[in-house]
Amino acid sequence: MVRILILGGGFGALATARKLEHLLRPGEAEITMVSRENFSVFTPMLPEVSSGNLETRHIVTPVRAQLRRTNFVLGDVRGVDLGTRSVEVEHPLDGTRRAIGYDHVVFALGAVTSTFNLPGIAERSLPLKTLEDAERLRNHAIAMLELADVATDPAIRKQLLTFAFVGGGFTGVEAAGEMVDFFKSIVRFYRTLDRREIEIVLIEAGRKLLPELQAGMGEYSARALERRGVRVLLNAPVASAGEGFLALKDGTRIATSTIVWSAGVKPSPIVASLPIGTGRGGAIVVERDLSVSGHAGVWALGDCASIPGPDGRPYPPTAQHAIREGPVLAQNIAATLAGRPTKPFRYEALGMMASLGGRRGVAGLNGRFLLTGFLAWVVWRTYYLLRLPGLDRQLRVAADWTLGLIFPRDIAELRVYTQSARRRAQEEGGITSADEV
Repeated sequence: MVRILILGGGFGALATARKLEHLLRPGEAEITMVSRENFSVFTPMLPEVSSGNLETRHIVTPVRAQLRRTNFVLGDVRGVDLGTRSVEVEHPLDGTRRAIGYDHVVFALGAVTSTFNLPGIAERSLPLKTLEDAERLRNHAIAMLELADVATDPAIRKQLLTFAFVGGGFTGVEAAGEMVDFFKSIVRFYRTLDRREIEIVLIEAGRKLLPELQAGMGEYSARALERRGVRVLLNAPVASAGEGFLALKDGTRIATSTIVWSAGVKPSPIVASLPIGTGRGGAIVVERDLSVSGHAGVWALGDCASIPGPDGRPYPPTAQHAIREGPVLAQNIAATLAGRPTKPFRYEALGMMASLGGRRGVAGLNGRFLLTGFLAWVVWRTYYLLRLPGLDRQLRVAADWTLGLIFPRDIAELRVYTQSARRRAQEEGGITSADEV
């Protein structure tokens, strides 16, 4: 039986697996998916988790619940041997390793945060790429208010209440807008703080926000955020970060205890170890049918792949494209198994949208129509709510949004992942050393 191995559990990987299940008969191929998490995250809604507008579990869907015949393996990919056609996988819970063989392998490993090796950024910044990142940012923001509430030094107080968001793409813009709503909702509970003391700074190295979008969207987004109190800095590349500050290349120094980094991503590190060609940014270079030239049975899609469009330029690494790449890749694997020719991936984006918080948004449709304000926000929410997998998740998110119109955000700081929380639990349990656990 033909063995098809899908590495990754994001939009592209799941779309590929579901289409293969539809195209191939049960006895025709064995489909296996390997992912480091047993759930998929609806990443467009991550900023709303970081602001407490959505419950964490409401934007995740168990992988096993989304697949019918695909074998799911929880594991980290540690090595790929293209010669023997096998992948080494390490279980994240007990550390055991196993080799999984394949006849066709699909690389859908996504991307990780890139700090461009700037001094101090990796050590001092908070990424916003994963579910844990979003929870960590929310808890950190509340912790800064708790510290500022008792701070007596004005300089320290200002540093604690300054929040720097680096990167003017979708994540940075939406996260900054959501944080404005978050602080507006909860600052009333901190009686020594004035909302005007809280400063949110959005920093972009380029000439405009949302450079991926059509003309006018970035300019509107900057104006909308500035009206809501966000300080937007353009043409402001970052130089470094240190204890309590962020330094820009023009010499500007921003005193802050919070740096949220969304200025860049790079393909999963395992991609760099592969003996195959990589393009700009380290992505796997594929043919237009999503196959890797010179390596039969090797395919790639999503953020870890460089996929040429009709004009030769790579398609953007967005969820909208990954969802469409998956079915095409599955069809091409099925065609290869049947001895038929493969087809190139072609897709023209329907449009791009961003939420700016405060019931405002911006949307470009088909590269020609521009929507802004409340209508764009409604379109954004409606589209992504319908794209969320599972009716149960859709209802939970809709309920969160409805309750958010009535009640303030939660200010409980849940330190469930911190060393101090674990140490305190050990002490209260009569354990004096982690070695005794």
